[in-house]
Amino acid sequence: MTKAPQPGQVKTRLVPPLTANEAAELNKCFLADTAASISNVCSRRPACPPKPQPRRVSDADRAQFTSQLHASLREPGKSALGIAVYTPVGAEPTYSEILSPDFVLLPQRGERFGERLYFAAVDLFGCGFESVCLIDSDSPTVPAENFAQAIKLLRCLGDRIVLGPCDDGGYYLIGIKKPHQEIFERIDWSTERVLAQTKQRARELGLEVKLLPAGYDVDDDASLRRLCRELLARNAPAHIAPKTREFLRKLTAQRKL
Repeated sequence: MTKAPQPGQVKTRLVPPLTANEAAELNKCFLADTAASISNVCSRRPACPPKPQPRRVSDADRAQFTSQLHASLREPGKSALGIAVYTPVGAEPTYSEILSPDFVLLPQRGERFGERLYFAAVDLFGCGFESVCLIDSDSPTVPAENFAQAIKLLRCLGDRIVLGPCDDGGYYLIGIKKPHQEIFERIDWSTERVLAQTKQRARELGLEVKLLPAGYDVDDDASLRRLCRELLARNAPAHIAPKTREFLRKLTAQRKL
């Protein structure tokens, strides 16, 4: 799930200490690192659907996109794909230098955040997927192993949801096997109650809940400084968020952080 990283439209709570342009560049790094981790998992189950040219997406385009994915999913061994469910429509060129080449773009629908998540799930299940993981683009340090674990849990028999909890009470990932609309309703989005309320919705539906290792969102000064401490430490794993690390080093050298 992604909003086009345009200055003044993303990571506004990081301005200051960052400028609007720096916040947008940092968001690009978050998205690139997250997409790379997703692609890492997908490469273990090769999948190469046709990538649409950046353009405004009409209903006809959406139907063609669905048809292409149906064809891809029927090919042996192609059971995991990376898809950027983005907003706004018209921002497609923004992603050409950010996402891995194997990613496909799908526009978001809906007004409120819960609606956007639900309609993303509906559209992806409509493409023929047996399960769907909706992943944020604010948690660049979540390792690929967490995504792989989510896929493994969703392949088990029986309906369930998988949640990747965040330290602030939200989640960085929700994995589902059916588009349960109730999972996205009566949720106080952007509060510390999101995870608990989602788990309560699951209990009301009689769904088993599986939890992944915890992560954290980077959306304010405190979490940005936590990110710097983690990624710029001498013993930081080199494979975790490399593009974000490189950009943070530049900001630190300029005494922005």
